[in-house]
Amino acid sequence: MAYKITDECMSCGACEQECPNKAISEGDNKFVINPGKCTECIGSFESSRCAEVCPFEAPVPDPEHKESREQLISKWKKLHPGETAKFS
Repeated sequence: MAYKITDECMSCGACEQECPNKAISEGDNKFVINPGKCTECIGSFESSRCAEVCPFEAPVPDPEHKESREQLISKWKKLHPGETAKFS
């Protein structure tokens, strides 16, 4: 399941630099996550980095973008061709 950023976001930018898939960008009033690039950090880290580093707890799982672990790994492989997943 991809993550989304709630209105709790204060646009500090802590999450953007942590995303291994470059799925996070600055929106109009808050940062946003592209669900097509979000893999919950599966493949790169043991847990979702955006949620870990956010001081406002704004990144949360997005129930509108449910995906299995296998789907997330497949997405990670497409985003990182030729690389080996560290965590899958």
